Amino acid sequence: MGRGINHSEIFTRNGLSPTVQLPRILGIECVGVIEKSTEGKRLPVGQRVISIMGDMGRAFDGSYAEYALLPNDQIYPVETDLPWEILAAVPETYYTAYGSFKNLRIAEGDRVLVRGGTSGVGIAFLRLVKSGFPRVHVAGSSRSAQKTEILLAAGYDEAIPESDGKLETEERFDKALELIGPATLKDTFAHMNESGIVCSTGQLGGEWYLNDFDPIFDLPANGYLTSFYSGNVDGGRLQEMLDHIQKNGVDVRPERVFTLDQTPEAHAYLDGSRSFGKVVVVDN
Repeated sequence: MGRGINHSEIFTRNGLSPTVQLPRILGIECVGVIEKSTEGKRLPVGQRVISIMGDMGRAFDGSYAEYALLPNDQIYPVETDLPWEILAAVPETYYTAYGSFKNLRIAEGDRVLVRGGTSGVGIAFLRLVKSGFPRVHVAGSSRSAQKTEILLAAGYDEAIPESDGKLETEERFDKALELIGPATLKDTFAHMNESGIVCSTGQLGGEWYLNDFDPIFDLPANGYLTSFYSGNVDGGRLQEMLDHIQKNGVDVRPERVFTLDQTPEAHAYLDGSRSFGKVVVVDN
């Protein structure tokens, strides 16, 4: 079995998820095969499956375990030949990026901003965009000036620094994936062209609500605000995403792979200033 490591699990570990009662085995996503089943027709033993979100790792124990015990309606059979360490990088991160990619309606000629470009979802989104629209200009932002070269090496066309919640540029964009969240959303609006679309997907800035929001004046002229939530899981969309990855040759490899007994090290890496991209943990 494999599982991706997510910032939300770090928040929970730090006591920042008030609805989660500790102690709890964390982990909101996993990939694996069915070992035992109470629904043999849809979920036969040996079937490859993905599970995301629901109450896994929150209301009941999650994927940081050797075996995950999950409700049947939270288990999605999939057809894919990706090896475990690569497939483990896909569910939460790529599903979130894919849903956001669809909602942003990327088109040739767009200038696209990824706010929080070094995150796992940011890198996944970049790869999805470039796989379908290689000539679209994609800029990634980071609060760390040291990550400029890393952003460019990852495939961004441009790296934009930001400080105190403000982008250090006067540029404007047609589409924006907002992964920092309410902490920077108004500043993102201020960098959009007329009729631009902003997809607010992440909350890496640690703020959950947008205060003093005036949609008439804060949104770009004739613009749109949308969102995507990875808890909106659909088995058909999961398979569509995997088919898109295979058809377009999307590079879904994680940045770092740890083993199950190295989970603390995986958390430390993701929570550190040098973290970049997706981190996964596979069985020992």
